[in-house]
Amino acid sequence: MRKLNVEIIKKKAKRYFKNASGCHDWAHVERVHNLAMHIAKKEGADLLVVELATYLHDIGRKREMRSKGKICHAEFGKEEAKKILKYYDIPKDKLNNILHSIISHRYRNDEAPNTLEAKCLYDADKLDSLGAVGIGRIFLFAGSSCGGALYSGKEKEQAKSGEFNDYSMDDTAPLEWERKLKFVKDKMLTKTGREIAVGRHEYMERFFKRFWREVKGKK
Repeated sequence: MRKLNVEIIKKKAKRYFKNASGCHDWAHVERVHNLAMHIAKKEGADLLVVELATYLHDIGRKREMRSKGKICHAEFGKEEAKKILKYYDIPKDKLNNILHSIISHRYRNDEAPNTLEAKCLYDADKLDSLGAVGIGRIFLFAGSSCGGALYSGKEKEQAKSGEFNDYSMDDTAPLEWERKLKFVKDKMLTKTGREIAVGRHEYMERFFKRFWREVKGKK
């Protein structure tokens, strides 16, 4: 077994992001890392587990986006992370925690974070979808992966009915706010995450209120 070196793991993870979409690129990983480590320190979590899980949590994202959602990036990422980490001297309980944190960070799957470290990563990943950065990311995603529509005007109705198609012209930034992101602050799992989420949510809420006023020519 090789001695664990976090910088080597970081370099291995970064290779998965070559030519990645700007909304899920290495810069996203770095932001999530910064948030996750901040939360982990405040909450008293295992920093090594959080750091490794953070660097590896989205290594399957490019594969998912290329498949238009047919591949779950968290499931694929867990298996890839297992291949990367198996050569290093990591206690089994920490390794299992890292892999659990990776597979449970995804908003839309059935794996719930049940360790403090997994909750730190989950909260940090979700927080990066809120606030000023969150606004930029969802418009970037809609433009690069879903056809580029700015809005349809039907987002609130679509969110209520569930009648829309992922990775299509339906999948606009305002729809992502209506169906998912406006509820993120209530899904935070740590005290620190909840505190950060409040300000980011309020900023995003104000943005979309103004957005629709501008669309209607009222601002």
